[in-house]
Amino acid sequence: MPVTNKNKPWFVYLLRCINGTLYCGVTNDIDKRLRQHNGEIKGGAKYTRANGPCELVHQEPAKDRSSAQKREYEIKEMPRIEKMRLVNKT
Repeated sequence: MPVTNKNKPWFVYLLRCINGTLYCGVTNDIDKRLRQHNGEIKGGAKYTRANGPCELVHQEPAKDRSSAQKREYEIKEMPRIEKMRLVNKT
């Protein structure tokens, strides 16, 4: 039986763009999402495609999409120094 997206775990992630900025997002397929952000396949944020290539520098699991989005909001509200602490833990 194939794995569907509903059964895949959710993650919050941080990317470091070529210009040094950090981009935060959520996904249930990190490899695919990174390829989208780097313009290898269709999709991804316009910002990351324009400032790529991007490197995955932090990821953390979430119990579901809603939890991932709440954590994404928390991270986006953090000052850069706190985001860098997350990156340096990884």
